[in-house]
Amino acid sequence: MPTEDSRHVYRLHSTLELPLEELREYVDNATYPDGITDVELTRRNNTLILKAVGEDETVSKYTPAAQLKASVTENRVYEEDPDERRNSFRWDEEEEEEIESELVEFAAFKGDRETVLQNSLLQYEMFLVLCDIAQEAEKGTLTAISERDGDLEATRIVDGEPRPADVEVVEGPRERKTSQSGVNWRDNKFISD
Repeated sequence: MPTEDSRHVYRLHSTLELPLEELREYVDNATYPDGITDVELTRRNNTLILKAVGEDETVSKYTPAAQLKASVTENRVYEEDPDERRNSFRWDEEEEEEIESELVEFAAFKGDRETVLQNSLLQYEMFLVLCDIAQEAEKGTLTAISERDGDLEATRIVDGEPRPADVEVVEGPRERKTSQSGVNWRDNKFISD
């Protein structure tokens, strides 16, 4: 099993959505990364938790393994796109027919790292599981910066397709000198003693 020190996930943002049935099918048939033997799927009301089951049995049962957290929502799925139907001309129809639809439960992995990917034990391995789920999802984006064996890696998956991504280092707001900008209150002529 890889050591925790050699693999980390630093930044992660996800807007992934996929039908709950497809997610369950993925969990049942997936091949997991080294270190994970299985993923337990638990649902509590409208929250879905995918918890890693590790290979290493020397780890205490009280040490929380990494888990993915998703919210479960119901969306109406139409057999025909209602916008296309409205925009098409139907001269021969006097009454508009009802478009067939059904309510489908979706798993939504939305948020930043702490919201979607929790706990540090097997975190990188569960990140790889999330990347596989992102490739199954038809809707949403997964972006991340991770580190493997000392090298930073950028990940970007959009609507189920991996896309090119780069890590870019830019000057942050804390690195700028604030003494040159702003108001110097000590030498302000409008403030009297």
